[in-house]
Amino acid sequence: MACGGFVCSKNALCALNILYALVSLLMIAVAAWGKWFGLVSSFQVIAAVIGVGFFLFIVAVVGLCGALKHHQVFLFFYMVILFMVFIVQFSVSCACLAINQDQQKLLLEIGWNKSESMQQDLERTLNCCDFSEVNYNGTCEADFNIIYFSSLQGCFSERNCDPCSVKIQAYADDTLHFVGGMSLFFSFTEILGVWLTYRYRNQRDPHTSAGQFSN
Repeated sequence: MACGGFVCSKNALCALNILYALVSLLMIAVAAWGKWFGLVSSFQVIAAVIGVGFFLFIVAVVGLCGALKHHQVFLFFYMVILFMVFIVQFSVSCACLAINQDQQKLLLEIGWNKSESMQQDLERTLNCCDFSEVNYNGTCEADFNIIYFSSLQGCFSERNCDPCSVKIQAYADDTLHFVGGMSLFFSFTEILGVWLTYRYRNQRDPHTSAGQFSN
């Protein structure tokens, strides 16, 4: 059968949803791995990643069931949800690609102030202290990571730490462009999924009679 018929649309839709399911399971596994090995201690970050992964998995399962059974209701709701996800993801990806340095710093500072556990993770990972200005009269997690892996003292003990905002922004621009680009790519796979679903819903199943088919 020519590609563009019922079977081809069904197989393409199934393959797309299998891809979504694999991506969602990978997100959940990475979040669980990060928590298990103590790489990320922030419960909010872990919960957010697992929540997004679980939501994507449910959407993929609905799409896969609708594709396999040619179920009109499943396919309709899958198409609507996928289009809404496309709008949100496309908007976020454009924002990531368009954000400037001042906006980056403002957003990073807001995120920094919201989670003490995330502050500690970043201080240990990046070997930095505080956000904008280092306070040597306070405490810092930077030395704990260094002392754990070697006998050398960290930057806080030697009083030569950089503020975390300096190190975060060194990575933030490249990270935002990478995330924005990847998000933009996947948003186009979602609009492809919407188009495939719309087309597949209105195709006749060759295994059913004409009288059983309805739009």
